[in-house]
Amino acid sequence: MNTTRKPRSLMLNRKFVRFETNVDDPAVPFGVGVIRLDRPKVNALNRAMQTELVAACHEADQSRAVKVVVVYGGQRAFAAGADVKEFATRTQGDMIREGDAISKTISAVAAIKKPVIAAVERLALGGGFEIAIAADFRVSSSNALWGLPEILLGVLPAAGGTQRLPRIVGASRAKMLMFTGESITGSAAAEIGLVDQVCDEGQALNAAFAMANRFVNRAPLALAAVKSAVDLSFDTALDVGLRAESFLSQSMYATDDARAGIESFVRNGPGTANFVGE
Repeated sequence: MNTTRKPRSLMLNRKFVRFETNVDDPAVPFGVGVIRLDRPKVNALNRAMQTELVAACHEADQSRAVKVVVVYGGQRAFAAGADVKEFATRTQGDMIREGDAISKTISAVAAIKKPVIAAVERLALGGGFEIAIAADFRVSSSNALWGLPEILLGVLPAAGGTQRLPRIVGASRAKMLMFTGESITGSAAAEIGLVDQVCDEGQALNAAFAMANRFVNRAPLALAAVKSAVDLSFDTALDVGLRAESFLSQSMYATDDARAGIESFVRNGPGTANFVGE
């Protein structure tokens, strides 16, 4: 009898996007989940891949075993954007009918209620760039290329680029990248605050795992509350944000994690609690 466990991505009929934990790959640290983009050669985002990415984001968000999520495209490329061959024949009517599908796809990354780290090698262009800026943090190899080249095709970034990028690097730097369509290296991206950590080529995933390990033992509900409050701060007035922050803070005191954290702090000092997400 063959008891070999099939990869979960195959059981879920996913071809281009896999969600993996330590159960699937022992190299993945406990408590970390990896959304792996895998559509040769450079992870161009066709419709099927977009659908699978949304499903993988939902799976990552729902997994109680996963505390931190890493999005990774492999050594060849993080993602080189939309599949130009697929949309080359689309008309305005097609785009109107399809609506904002790719924007909703990438927003699924931002909607994960856990810390999300993008681990970037080689290329993060167009939609791939926009996936990375939908994450909470970005780790990049020093020579990876980052860019939003849509202007060179006569269109514009339409999956969060015009909205998320200025919030990370400021309006003028964001406009410079989008107006020119030029690419910058991971090292240059770090200088403007786009990338949070630079590493050697081939080490982005390991660097992302090291970053994830800094969060993995923190209280999951509190992490989700912090992420929600910070993200809300970009979309609302200060007084509304402060009320939301107060409400979220009050709600934490009804959790088992808060009781465990406070009791552990009193008895043994900070950083000794075992949080379970309840």
